Amino acid sequence: MSAHHEPVLLEAVLAALRPRPGGRYVDATVGLGGHAAALLTHSAPDGQLLGLDVDPEALALARERLAPFGDRVRLVHASYARLAEVVRAQGWYGRVDGLLLDLGVSSLQLDRAARGFSFRQDAPLDMRFDPTAGGPTAADLVNTLPEDDLAALLWRYGEERRARAVARAIVQHRPITTTAQLARVVAQATRSGRKGMHPATRTFQALRIAVNRELANVERVLPQAIEVLAPGGRLAIIAFHSLEDRIVKHFLQRESRDCVCPPKQPVCTCGHRAQVRLVRPFPMRPAADEVARNPRARSARLRVAEKRPPEVTV
Repeated sequence: MSAHHEPVLLEAVLAALRPRPGGRYVDATVGLGGHAAALLTHSAPDGQLLGLDVDPEALALARERLAPFGDRVRLVHASYARLAEVVRAQGWYGRVDGLLLDLGVSSLQLDRAARGFSFRQDAPLDMRFDPTAGGPTAADLVNTLPEDDLAALLWRYGEERRARAVARAIVQHRPITTTAQLARVVAQATRSGRKGMHPATRTFQALRIAVNRELANVERVLPQAIEVLAPGGRLAIIAFHSLEDRIVKHFLQRESRDCVCPPKQPVCTCGHRAQVRLVRPFPMRPAADEVARNPRARSARLRVAEKRPPEVTV
């Protein structure tokens, strides 16, 4: 597979982050390097980029793609949940001009059958973003969780309306070790999915989120993202499903307000001060022509915020 892919909402990301010569940029989910290459190109001749990714296979391909930019780019094998630690080690803490978080699953992960993310090709049921880090696989969850816990996972992370029926079917058909096995079991339990959606889509999403602790990691990274920015620095976040986007939306709304006390409280007692300004009140979505070129972009939502300067006290 080629490392050259079409990054989602590329022009919108560039407009949001405003790359310039001499700027410092962080792509905390560098993936195959598409957004990173564009940021480096538009910040020439001396803009710098720090790229993180938890997936060692993706990082190797990004390193190959970004090699022409030489020492203007540094890539680190790390989860974005460790953002502040990695940025501090780079000497950029509080000095980052633009930060990107693309929370989607990469094309590499979906297209490599052996990774076990997709039901379109049979493969071991893995789904770990970083197979070298250990930890439970999707097969471990499918074959060990009690039925009640499995149903709760499918409902919470997959918003699967038939979570109880799917969990019951999974338990009845254990052991399940491959993606095709699981997809068949789910399809039989649900009999149909939403129009245009495979019946197993929500189950696979739920297991992937649970295996990689995606929602917990999003909650961990958001405060760090604001901390590492310079005053006036921009944060751009692309989410692909409502669970992630809801976390991002609520966090940015809260951090753009001076007071977060309950609405009916007559006097502010929280002492909270806004840390960011929302660049746009609503998320940006891909245009029809982008979706036609890249169907995986259809559910993408981009939210952008700018770090406010510290308050001056006299």
